[in-house]
Amino acid sequence: MSKEITIELRDLAIGYPHRVVAEGLSATVYSGELTCLIGSNGVGKSTLLRTIAAFQPKLGGSILVRGGEIDGYKSRELAQLISVVLTERIEVGHMTVLDLVSLGRSLYTGFWGKVDAANERKALDALRLVGMERFAPRDVGTLSDGERQKVMIAKALAQETPIILLDEPTSFLDFPSKVDMMQLLHRLSRETHKTIFLSIHDLEMALQIADKIWLLDDEKRLHIGTPEDLSLDGTLSDFFERRDIVFDRLRGLFRIENPHTRTIRISTPTHRLLPLYHMVVKALRRNAILATPEAESADAIELSDEGLLLKTADGRNHHPTTIEELLDLLTRDEHHG
Repeated sequence: MSKEITIELRDLAIGYPHRVVAEGLSATVYSGELTCLIGSNGVGKSTLLRTIAAFQPKLGGSILVRGGEIDGYKSRELAQLISVVLTERIEVGHMTVLDLVSLGRSLYTGFWGKVDAANERKALDALRLVGMERFAPRDVGTLSDGERQKVMIAKALAQETPIILLDEPTSFLDFPSKVDMMQLLHRLSRETHKTIFLSIHDLEMALQIADKIWLLDDEKRLHIGTPEDLSLDGTLSDFFERRDIVFDRLRGLFRIENPHTRTIRISTPTHRLLPLYHMVVKALRRNAILATPEAESADAIELSDEGLLLKTADGRNHHPTTIEELLDLLTRDEHHG
């Protein structure tokens, strides 16, 4: 299925009556893709998302939704094009999961809003897509944060819009639930061929799962591309390294760069010992020690199939059985220098 342009920004300016947050923003969003909006706190991500959702007016430029200027749509027409899932926890009282998801069908239920069998099937189909069909009779108040977020996504799916916007959908979720949520959204973009566009603070998650990244930098410029393209052209490196974070272009991920106060030589690992090598280097870096095979130091670490060997400047050999023991040996005063 070919991709279609669903949202287009043309020289967009966003903000508030007496304050421009960002301007000159131009971008395109396609169907069948998961697009993640990332950037520093306070840079304007939520303002941009709310403007695209027509929750607040744009200050200038154009937003085209399915080819039509957003200001030209009536509220009901726009509700048939864009559904929105917010971070805020909405209190719904004693309502079943099916009742809540069925609210997404309100555009199609007529004047009295009665949910007939056909619309109930649509709601159940939406719950099935997010793996929550068996929760249909449950009280919403009994759900976990992750389950509740999936139900809100099902409500958006029941609305049957080509575009779904989400504001920080992984907030308040534990790590496994964050991964599950992002994988779900990616799968839905493929299975339903919808545009799924979200703002997110979980940068590493976005870089691993998103089809496209929108990076709104501190100068309020918008950089757009696949995570891989933004990695190769240096955009992500420039953004992260200003924050003492090193972006690994080879892996397309970032790591925290801890400053070091000393160096130590570590033996070059065989292929089988690479996992141990990387874990030792990582632990030492966290403790301000830079370990490399090229380092010149009185102390030295050797890796072998038997484990770790620390040779210290006093001529002694130590055989730590864990990385914790190695750190204890290296951070003792008598081994400094």
